[in-house]
Formats: sequence, structure tokens, C-alpha cells
Amino acid sequence: MINKYRSYSSDRSKNDRPLNLPREKASNVSGEGSLISSSNTRSYRSGNNNSRTNNSGVNNSGTNSSRLNNSRTARPRVGGPSSYKGKNNFDRGSRLVKSSPAKGVVEIKNQDNTGKLRVMVLGGLEEVGRNMTVIEYEKEIIIIDMGLQFPEEDMPGIDYIIPNSTYLEDKIDRIKAVFITHGHYDHIGGIPHIMGKIGNPPMFMGKMTAGLVQKRMTEYKKAPVLKIKEITENDRVKISDKLQVEFLRVNHSIPDCFAIIINTPLGKVIHTGDFKIDFSPVNDKPADLNRIAQLGAENILLLMSDSTDATHPGYQVSESAIGDEMGKLFEKITGRIIIGTFASQLSRVQKIFDLAKKYGRRVSLQGRSMNDNVEVAHKIGYLKFDPKIIVEDKDLNRLRDDKIIVIGTGAQGESNAFLSRVVNNEHRTVRLKPGDTVIFSSSVIPGNERSIQNLMDMVVRQGAKIIHYKMMDIHAGGHAKAEDLKLMMRLVKPQYFMPIEANHYMLQAHAELAEQIGIPRENIFVADNGQVVEFKKGVKIIIDKKFDVLGQLTKEKVPTDYVMVDGLGVGDVSSIVLRDRRVMAEDGMIVAIVTIDSKTGELIGSPDLISRGFIYMKENRDLIEKTRTKVKMIVKDKNPNTPADDDYIKNKIRNEVGQFLFTSTKRRPMVLPVVIKV
Repeated sequence: MINKYRSYSSDRSKNDRPLNLPREKASNVSGEGSLISSSNTRSYRSGNNNSRTNNSGVNNSGTNSSRLNNSRTARPRVGGPSSYKGKNNFDRGSRLVKSSPAKGVVEIKNQDNTGKLRVMVLGGLEEVGRNMTVIEYEKEIIIIDMGLQFPEEDMPGIDYIIPNSTYLEDKIDRIKAVFITHGHYDHIGGIPHIMGKIGNPPMFMGKMTAGLVQKRMTEYKKAPVLKIKEITENDRVKISDKLQVEFLRVNHSIPDCFAIIINTPLGKVIHTGDFKIDFSPVNDKPADLNRIAQLGAENILLLMSDSTDATHPGYQVSESAIGDEMGKLFEKITGRIIIGTFASQLSRVQKIFDLAKKYGRRVSLQGRSMNDNVEVAHKIGYLKFDPKIIVEDKDLNRLRDDKIIVIGTGAQGESNAFLSRVVNNEHRTVRLKPGDTVIFSSSVIPGNERSIQNLMDMVVRQGAKIIHYKMMDIHAGGHAKAEDLKLMMRLVKPQYFMPIEANHYMLQAHAELAEQIGIPRENIFVADNGQVVEFKKGVKIIIDKKFDVLGQLTKEKVPTDYVMVDGLGVGDVSSIVLRDRRVMAEDGMIVAIVTIDSKTGELIGSPDLISRGFIYMKENRDLIEKTRTKVKMIVKDKNPNTPADDDYIKNKIRNEVGQFLFTSTKRRPMVLPVVIKV
């Protein structure tokens, strides 16, 4: 276990803003104004210091021979030595809250509610994306990640979705820090929109992540200036006497990924972030399995683990192996090579640069996000290549085909990405032709199957060849598969387990893996977004295993409804607006414009009708005339001696014309009445 941690001074250069916490936020920070501690103090122990827990989470203090007996009510003492000695050792401050002799489960909890640890996931338990976790101990809050989610197919016009921060916005004084696990947009995309609402607390992240966050922030001039501190796996952040945070290096498809370890008085909480186990990563250090195993001996209270690939059996492929397979391809291909991959797949991009140098090709980068990520990674030293290997668009067509590699985005069939623009002949430089080879170096994200199939069809129609991940190993996922996940759980040996960062069926699959390796079902929490998981001092006995902290998946939920970003608007697109967009997308709309006398309400002239997405008016004159007649009848059907009530007329046109059109066409277009009073 690493006992020495790098220490930081509070001195900052002009461009490095100070990160000192207010006195009320960190009453006992190591060093003046220092957030990152160099103390050698060991991590907090769970429960009282007289109890020691073995590697399986079973308390072994005192005698361990007593077993749960259905013929009597056995209550170990809470707060004292945790050995089980029978009924004379009851603590008057505790009460039996659950007894299930059939399963051999007894829970005892303390009536004193101080010292609660609450865990809330504001996004990432019902979707892949929008990741944001809140850890709250008493009146101190830390946040892990702040991502975005790309819109579903039934969200027309929406750019992306961010977590709902309502729960945090009236607790600004409690929020101590934000920790970012890595630099993918589903973990950093919400930062510009949320940080200002929660008081702009200090942020801690790896060097690569910091570069990507700062690059994104340049697009948001009204967002606050972030107080970012770069960390490594050797750092420790002391929030207060009760909370300390450490970091564990893990691997993913982007460099500088860290699991977050939160030390609390009740025990350690580990949040893995996105991870896989790669023994030979590209341009990154391998995960520290030795330290992970050491953590397993330190009484881990809760493991929150990535579930994205929990349904996939086996082990994840190493990124180095992908480079070897691509090398075999490059030897055989004589024409242009066009590679579609994720812009954040920087390890893959590094391998492509290496192969380009080996085979005498130059590289064209296509797509804004691809260029931005490569620029940041090269600037801070994570991508290593000679800048001369990159060819500008204006020089691309001057090179021979066997001297070109094009790397771009759009392998998921995104409408505005590089590959889609190429197949639609909308790209300013690249046109597909016979002899080209298009490599789809990414897996299919669920929901994108149709878009990708259409894209592949168009590629082949234009004479190019296709190679994808099902044909050979040209893509390695960034998430641990089933056997990797089991290995993580066996090494960490948590008392409680909570799968995160996936759709619900993936969480459930991960939960089943946890059961397979021996974690009790009662200690596995498959939660929904916003559902509060709570821990407090107490004792739980499951058959012959004893746990010093009570964990519970409560019925309490905090707000997690969608906050949608549409252009410059954040949160101003409600479910009602989305419903209207869906109606217009499905059945179109028809506008009825009528002019009436403001005093009598009598119709002036003939109503005008405009159809958009409903019918082609020139080919449906009969229906248009019938609709016009219907509008005339609605407007005339009122008392001419009363003033015109335009709201009444609008509602009547909307309802009766809508019903008339449904009867005539079996479609329900949106009816927009416009009443002009003269």
C-alpha cells in the first residue's frame, strides 16, 4: 500500500488559481491552505477500532462460534466489541428491525441517526451516460463526475441531456469538492452547465482530463472559471477529519483514468468509474492490481462498479492486441485507408499514428472532436507523433492513395459526423471510390444498429470495402467484461455492492455476477436514478457473516428528471415541448388563420390554411376545402351580440378541426389556430 503522498503548496502561479477551501469547508486541512495531504495516516476504519474484519467482510473479533438460533432472539451489542455472546449483551440503544430466520438474516440498528452515509446517483443507473454520483456524510458532500447523455430517438431537436442538480443547489455550503474519473463526455459534458449552480467547488482530475475539460470550457464564456487541481494515483485529498479521498489508476479507452476511494468513518467507498483490466495498455500505465488487492484487506464498505459490459462473457481484449491486428491489415491494403472510430479512443489513435509511420503513410484527421482531442493529448504528451505526419485537407488529394490514412468520427452512423458526410458527398475533401478500405474500429452501441447498417450500405454502393470488429479484432472495448468484473470484486471483497453506469438490465446482470462470487443478495443494491442508499452504524448478521455497518436501499428519491440542452437553452425544453415535437414529427401540423370582428366576432373573409408535414395541399384540395368550411362553421356558431372571445374560438377550432381531420385521415396533426381581431 502506498503510504507516502505528494504534498502541494497553496502557492499558485497566475494561471493556476488557488484551491483553498473556506474554513467551514475544511477545518483541519494538512498544511496551510493545502487540499492534498501528504500525511501518512492510515485510512479510516469501519466501526470501532476494536473490531477487525477478515477478507470476506466477516467480523472475527471475539468469539465467532455462536450462530443464529431461530429459537431465541439474538442481539449482538452495537458500538462495543462485536462478538456474539447471547442475550445478556444487548445494547439498550438498539432495536431489532428485521428478522428473517428462514434466510438467516438479522439486522440491528442504532436509534442514533448521526453518522449517516448517503449515496445518490443522479444519472447513470438507467442509461449509459449522464453519469453523476453524490456521496454525502452528515453535512459534507462530494460529487463524482458530471456527464452528459446523448438524446434518444424520441427527442427531436435535443442536443444532449445533463443531470438534474436540484438536490444540490440549496446545499452549496456543504459541497466540498468534485472528482472526475476520466475525460469522456458522459463524465465531463455537464460541467459547464452545472458548476455555476452548485457554487463552483474545487475540482480534482487527471492531467489528460483537465486538458479536455479546459478545452470544452472555452466554448462557454458565461461559465465560471474552474478551480482545477491535477492529481495522480499517489495523491490524497483531505476534505475534513471525517472524509479523505484517494485515487487508484485504472485503464479505459482514454489515458489518465482513476477510481475514486472515499475514506469515511463507516468505511471505504470505491467508485471505479469506467474501467477495464489491461496488462499492456497503450501510452498509459496498467492498473495497479497489487494495490487493489491491498484495498481488499482494508474493510471496503461499498464497491460501486462499472456495469456497461457486464452482459459480455470473458475478458476484455488489450488495446495492444488491436494494434497488432491493424498492422496485419495495413500490410495488405494498397489503397486509401479510412478509419472510423470514437474521437476519445486516443489509445487507438496512437496505434494508428505508429502504424502510419511504419508503413510510410500520412494521416488526415477529420471531425472537430477528433482534432480537438488529438491537439490536447499531443500538447500534454499523451500522444506521441511527429506533427509532419499530419496532412492538411488542401494537400490530401495530391498524395498517392497508398500514402494516406484518414481517421474520422461517425462509425455509429451519426448524421453530422465525418463518415456520414462522406457517403452523402457532403464532405469538402474526401470522396469514396473503388479501392478504398473503410475500417469501422468501434463496436455497435445499442440503438444505433439501423444507422450503422445504412451507413455500411452506402459505403459499399460507392465501391469501397468494409472491415468491422466482427470480422477481426480491430476494436477493444473500454469496459470490463464479466470475468474482469468478478476479478475486481474478488480482489476488493466489499461488504456491500452497487452496480452503476449502465441500463437496468446490465446492472442486474452485474448483480448476478456479484452473487456468484459470494456477496450476499441482501447486500447488493440495484438502484434507480436518484434512489438513496443509506449506511449507518449497526450490526447485520447473514448466516455466519457479521457486518458492522447497516446498508439499506431506501424508498427516498431525489429529483433526476431530464434537463435537456437545446442550442443555448438549458432546461427550457420540457416534456410538453418534446411531446409537441413528436406530434409534429409523426403527423405534421396544420395552421388555421381566421380574421374576426373584435366587437361582434363575425368572420371577415375566408380562413387560410397552411399544412406542414401533414398533407400536400395541391393534391388534397377536397380535404382542404372541407376543413376550411368546418372552420367557417365553428367561427359563425356564436352569438353575434357578444364580444369576440378569441381563446374560446381557438380552443373550439383546435378540438373540432382535430377531430374532423382524424375522422377523415386517421391521423392527428397538431392544429394551430391563429385568430386576428380587427
